[in-house]
Amino acid sequence: MNYPKIAISIGDPAGIGAEVILKALANLDDHRLYPVIIGCSQHLRETYERLKNQGIPQLANPDTLEIYDLPLEERVVPGIGNSYTGAASFNWLTAATKLVLDGYCSSLVTGPIAKHLWLAAGHDYAGQTERLAELCGVPGASMLFTAKSPITQWRLNTLLATTHIPLGQVPRQLTQQLISNKLDTLFKFCQHFNPSPRLVIAGLNPHAGEKRLLGHLEDEWLIPLLNEWQKEHNEVKIEGPLAPDTCWLHAGHSWNETGAGPDGYLALYHDQGLIPTKLLAFDTAVNTSLGLPFLRTSPDHGTGFDIADTGIAKSTSMEAAILAACELK
Repeated sequence: MNYPKIAISIGDPAGIGAEVILKALANLDDHRLYPVIIGCSQHLRETYERLKNQGIPQLANPDTLEIYDLPLEERVVPGIGNSYTGAASFNWLTAATKLVLDGYCSSLVTGPIAKHLWLAAGHDYAGQTERLAELCGVPGASMLFTAKSPITQWRLNTLLATTHIPLGQVPRQLTQQLISNKLDTLFKFCQHFNPSPRLVIAGLNPHAGEKRLLGHLEDEWLIPLLNEWQKEHNEVKIEGPLAPDTCWLHAGHSWNETGAGPDGYLALYHDQGLIPTKLLAFDTAVNTSLGLPFLRTSPDHGTGFDIADTGIAKSTSMEAAILAACELK
């Protein structure tokens, strides 16, 4: 039987990418997927042997996997990233993307990278999402984090209006066109789960501006824009802008208790959306890039340099990313 081929780039070889991939694929052994690992085959085998020697039994054997081999030519020390490991992760992502664009794989899962090491290697990108947009020839991709509660099965979906930029630049980046486009993207994604979704939009300022006492953006153009967007989308219910400090309260209830929370949240800047998402779903959230010609997912954690080679890295977020790459494409 032909299962969907999922390209999986290892990420920074000094981090926990290889470890969580081998653990995740072992735990997903009975799922219908065909992984293609992009990176260094020797690095995978050495990671496998080290973890086996540490007494970790549940691991995918690299000898049973298809590996698109791009060998490391320098020694990599676990936990010590540098410009060489940054360059390797950049090259592996680029090769993995080409496999998907060429039709060999159907979707892409990316292991964690270190942005500052990309820069040290001469690759000036805010993150993998921006590099993917460039490779695909699209003006930009949207960053959405999705996670399903293991308690209630309710799904948390948070899309970021802006991503990896300094906080002081956020108000200048927010425009009516940007918010309208992000609402369209969030609406389309949430229709995977509900044809008539409920969307919540966070305000930018404390108390969402409190009638211009704490900021003008909401009253000047965000509220009128949301009203116009709602008129054009009768099948959606939108709420907002809500005070950021209480915006995700329903998400907490729906994650841990019964109750139907919103189908999607629009956060106006990175930490506004990622703080509640990681508080609720640190081990299970999946970073999803929307607006590309294919689906890309990634675990919602970093390189884990501080725990590399210890064997304690959790693979639950990588497992969720792989499953999402199969189910949401």
